[in-house]
Amino acid sequence: MNMPRQPGVPHPRLPLPEGQPEDLAAFHRWLSEAIPMVKALGISNVTHQGDTLTWQLALAPNLNDKGTGFGGALTAQTTLQGWCWVTLWLRERGIARDVVVAEASQRFLAPVTGDYHLACRPTESEGPAQLANKLAERGKGRIALTQQLYCGETLCLEASSSYAVLPQS
Repeated sequence: MNMPRQPGVPHPRLPLPEGQPEDLAAFHRWLSEAIPMVKALGISNVTHQGDTLTWQLALAPNLNDKGTGFGGALTAQTTLQGWCWVTLWLRERGIARDVVVAEASQRFLAPVTGDYHLACRPTESEGPAQLANKLAERGKGRIALTQQLYCGETLCLEASSSYAVLPQS
């Protein structure tokens, strides 16, 4: 049985996939243990194709007092998804490093009125190559990501974020 998380105690890293495709279900299980609030976010399906990480999410656990998506929960989801994008990108390359959010902003465009999906991708197509170069040159780097939340065909939220890959400790 897993012990509850304790403040100030890092959660053990998930072993790198070592040349195998990432098991996204195992990653999601690990993430739910590493970051306890993940269990409450309503993430039901995770896919990673090309440079896009997509999540399907249920509205029910993320409701506000008006019966639509709670902005704080949606913001947490976009921030977490960007962190996951960078972490998975590093893991695909056999790199185990700490990732932190450096900047994040959101634009709420329409209310979220039903289950939704969230897609994360690099803001600039050359972003991943630039991050790889910075990691090789300096041992650390940053990447800008964009997250878009759709309820059906309606774009409800667009987030911009920057994540830092910290130097090896």
